[in-house]
Amino acid sequence: MILLVGAEKGGTGKTTLAVNLAVLRAGRDREVLLLDADPQRSMSFWASIRDQGMPDLSLTCLQKTGDLRSAVQNLAPKFDDLIIDTGGRDSEELRSALLVADCLLIPIKPSQYDLWSLAKMVNLIEDARSFNRRLVALVIINQVNPNPMVTETSEAGQYLAEVKQITQLQTVIRDRITFRRSTRQGLAVTETRPIDSKAADEIRSLHEEVYRDRV
Repeated sequence: MILLVGAEKGGTGKTTLAVNLAVLRAGRDREVLLLDADPQRSMSFWASIRDQGMPDLSLTCLQKTGDLRSAVQNLAPKFDDLIIDTGGRDSEELRSALLVADCLLIPIKPSQYDLWSLAKMVNLIEDARSFNRRLVALVIINQVNPNPMVTETSEAGQYLAEVKQITQLQTVIRDRITFRRSTRQGLAVTETRPIDSKAADEIRSLHEEVYRDRV
């Protein structure tokens, strides 16, 4: 499957979710390619740290910017899963990836600024679906304050329920320090020791929702 993790707004945790999903896919004996299409190259930095640590699960990471269509079409048949990470803005990379992806995962934080940014993404999705009818668009609320007294998540969910072009996932990813620690080590939260079981369960839940019933 070709999964695009993208958003029109930056700082939503796209790369973190992309690499954590990639590790879970590799753990199921899948050949996984990470395609870093973000000029900031965060995914490539993570992959280089990972290579130095030589973990049990190896991943291939390539960099590509500009129009991604030819690269994706050429590379996808060679791997079981291709995960694309684009920068947090409207870009040639994002628009071209939407034309070849099977699934778009949009991480947003439960803030009004992030919710407002979805209007632009909806327009991009509708344009892409004119050419790519198979495109599935999912949104996940990410980097949520773990304090149960904060009600931003439910308020964001009410807003998302009105956006018919995008399916909101039930999984919620909370802002946990283990995500930052694992990133510094080139690992996923499911690989760090001691393991943060709550973070690991959230990522596994996200994986199940994204890849359920999809090749």
